[in-house]
Amino acid sequence: MELTGTDFLSGLMAIILLDLVLAGDNAIVIAMAARSLPKALQKQAVFWGSFGAIAIRLLLTAVVIHLLELPGLMLAGGLLLLPIAWKLLQQNDDAKHEISASKSFWGALRTIIVADALMGMDNVLAIAGASKGHLGLVVLGLLISVPLIVWGSTMILKLIERFPIIIYLGAAAIAWTAAHMIAGDHLISGWFDAHDWAAYGLQVLLVVSLCSGGWLMQRCRRRITSC
Repeated sequence: MELTGTDFLSGLMAIILLDLVLAGDNAIVIAMAARSLPKALQKQAVFWGSFGAIAIRLLLTAVVIHLLELPGLMLAGGLLLLPIAWKLLQQNDDAKHEISASKSFWGALRTIIVADALMGMDNVLAIAGASKGHLGLVVLGLLISVPLIVWGSTMILKLIERFPIIIYLGAAAIAWTAAHMIAGDHLISGWFDAHDWAAYGLQVLLVVSLCSGGWLMQRCRRRITSC
């Protein structure tokens, strides 16, 4: 399937946004795993650990992209993205990352790669859906966003803390991707193709309901906390 210029740009922007928003925890894990190493080895561990993590993530994403071609799996993947978007909106600032710092280079490297693979499955699923079946789009998105994540993780986390709307934009991107996946599944795509308004309606419904629901939940929590 050939992508138009608009589809390519929208897919690329969605992938970059998803990478930045969903990979915040992964950036923290990378820093924690290497924190006990000497300064010179820290940079090497972060670089090669990130390189290995990217390679595994590309492999997993390629596998997921091909699996999503099977009837029913795009629908299931889209539905699985909805709780991921909701969880993103309900992030707990007090959450702790139980990652032990390794005192050896290879130990830190192993921790970074394994932890990223285990924690990055939500990222893989979301990006596979946003890529619209094109692995090249995933590669380009990673090449742009990963350096920002690895070397600018502190800045990204501060931006998210200062501008919480970034989290809502990320959740909206996930909801949009979920709607795209659901409407594009072979089992039900015929119905959506016959009703042009339905796909757009589903996108609006999921984005608005998730973001407004997350905002209301956060507001209720703040009221309870202040009482």
